[in-house]
Amino acid sequence: MRFIAPWNLGLAVLGGMGVAAFLAGIHLDLSWLRLSSKAVPVLCLAMWLWRPRERYAWWIAAGLVLSLVGDMVLEVDEQLFLPGLGAFLLAHVAYVAAYLTVSRTPRWGLGALVLLAGAGIWQLLRPHLGTLAPPVGIYIAVICTMMWRSAALMGAEGLARREQWAALIGALCFGLSDALLAFRLFVFPVEGMSYVSILLYWVGQLGIAFSAVPAPLANATRAGP
Repeated sequence: MRFIAPWNLGLAVLGGMGVAAFLAGIHLDLSWLRLSSKAVPVLCLAMWLWRPRERYAWWIAAGLVLSLVGDMVLEVDEQLFLPGLGAFLLAHVAYVAAYLTVSRTPRWGLGALVLLAGAGIWQLLRPHLGTLAPPVGIYIAVICTMMWRSAALMGAEGLARREQWAALIGALCFGLSDALLAFRLFVFPVEGMSYVSILLYWVGQLGIAFSAVPAPLANATRAGP
């Protein structure tokens, strides 16, 4: 069993406290508590990766930082939805760039499956979006690309098997979180959905960040220019 460094243990505890505080803020409807704790879990993940030593890890860290921006913008004011959406869109672009440093194999079959899922979600949301339809449609296309490229990592050289699974599970959880959030915001506000969507979001970010932490005795090099 590997020894857990005090720094990593401290980040895990701090991140867990951030999760608990934000969930309490939702339950108690305390905006100040949500605002002060929302970014803590992802901030801890970004600090966990610091300093990145490889291009893959650098892109993942950039995605985490952009996600932090999106978290804070959306929590500060719901009227800033488009800037927050833009920050998360750029985060997904960074994750796609990371995955492409490992594998550029098309895997068109996987891409088609993700495209069908994204198209279904788009058809469900579109009647409720109004003027937000174009930017949300672009966002769906980008996050579907991110999930596709994470799936394309499976079996690729330059990334350990556990890291491939972490990236894939993280991407799928992130996508499901956004789908549930969009359903709650634009279609029907199901009670308790906010808890599920934020937890899936954090699990997704954890998986993606974990994929940038090399396994013990893993190959020292990663593929990609």
